[in-house]
Amino acid sequence: MSGESEGRRLNCTVLGGGSWGTALAVQLARQGHDTWMWDRNPDRCAVINAEHRNPRYLKEVPLPGNLRAESDLAKATAHAELLVPVVPSHALREVMEAALPSLRPDAQICCATKGIEDGSLKNMHEVLVEILGDPTRISMIYGPSFALEVAKGLPTAVVVAGPEKTATFAAAAFHGPQFRCYHTEDVTGVCVGGSLKNVMAIACGVSDGVGLGANARAGIITRGLAEISRLSVALGANPLTLAGLAGMGDLVLTCTGNLSRNRRVGLALGEGRTLDDILEELGEVAEGVITAKTARALAARIGVEMPITEQIYDLLYEGKPAKQALVELMGRERRAERD
Repeated sequence: MSGESEGRRLNCTVLGGGSWGTALAVQLARQGHDTWMWDRNPDRCAVINAEHRNPRYLKEVPLPGNLRAESDLAKATAHAELLVPVVPSHALREVMEAALPSLRPDAQICCATKGIEDGSLKNMHEVLVEILGDPTRISMIYGPSFALEVAKGLPTAVVVAGPEKTATFAAAAFHGPQFRCYHTEDVTGVCVGGSLKNVMAIACGVSDGVGLGANARAGIITRGLAEISRLSVALGANPLTLAGLAGMGDLVLTCTGNLSRNRRVGLALGEGRTLDDILEELGEVAEGVITAKTARALAARIGVEMPITEQIYDLLYEGKPAKQALVELMGRERRAERD
């Protein structure tokens, strides 16, 4: 990393051409950076480069002229001073291991992938550290940010987590008039908050789908935050992080916004549809489905009680009816609020 990124034109590469990858690539290009977006589909890349639109994701958003799509992973990676992985959590390790030989030794990595890896139960920052061996180059960008609104240039605030110099470098690269980037060194709190909120969004969607009302939704959000905070603090996070953008901010947005994929999964489950049908119709990854499984396993490993996550796991993987899961949550033994 040569100097700060503030006011400097960078070579940036976003790994992943889905909705969120496209939106972040648009934001980087909007800030004047020479931005490439890796998409494994050559035909889609050709359309993006010829027509300046993504034919599958965010189709209605015109793409800046300084945004180019590239299907060759090595070529796309070699371009980057700032590399931004935005692939699904289950693909992050594979993609980054494949990209590593082409990565510049001074390139910075700012990861937007959320989740907990199945099997290892590592968060995405831990996965990257294991692959790269150098945490000083890695930051994470999370927060309340629907892809469509970011791509349209609507006001958004996010947080970049990592060592101060690394986080401020990435934050400065993304920061713009309608996209405000804060920074923090609490990587654990940001990673756990930004991942677990997807499970709570499924729970809120189920509650709304069953028709339990706004009071129930508010209760799930609040107790969901307590659950996320318990796990985060047990892993060493600062509890105040969970009151911030990657905690309460992202939780409220994902649990209440109609653009939330995870909330839509929950709504459909609450209406009695099967998970396979829901995911096929969605056509994109809903990370909360995977995270319900991995967060449950992680909580069991370190001895943290997570009743909402437990019920969503049972609903997704054990065939428990939606109404029964919610009834069991409401029927739990009364306790002090801070427990």
